[in-house]
Amino acid sequence: MEASRSNSEILNLNPSPRRNPIPIPSASLRWPTIDGPLGLSEEESVSYARRFYKFGFALLPWLWALNCFYFWPVLRHSRSFPRIHHYVLRSAVGFTVFTALLLSWALTSYICYWRGAPFRPCLGSTRYVQSC
Repeated sequence: MEASRSNSEILNLNPSPRRNPIPIPSASLRWPTIDGPLGLSEEESVSYARRFYKFGFALLPWLWALNCFYFWPVLRHSRSFPRIHHYVLRSAVGFTVFTALLLSWALTSYICYWRGAPFRPCLGSTRYVQSC
């Protein structure tokens, strides 16, 4: 009975039921966008990623978030599509910094409002900062 089994069956008698999927090597990644074969070609993708990145500086940082979402395969696999990865990674950093600044401003405004800032300056001079 043992002689009839192949070497692969003997080595793998109890395979794990929770196998991880085989990671996609960067060379086999074909499409830079989340919509796969229905999406853009690589040349068009470079153009769109560059536009989204540059227009994000025109106070439209939601384009940076859109850039990260649309080109998620490029952001996830760092070695695939290096011409696009540059723009998508910087869009992710820009959106993160913008979100942190926006949240800190909103939190500061909220705290100062509830401490009476509409009726007295909260961040104006050092005399009021201690009471704020």
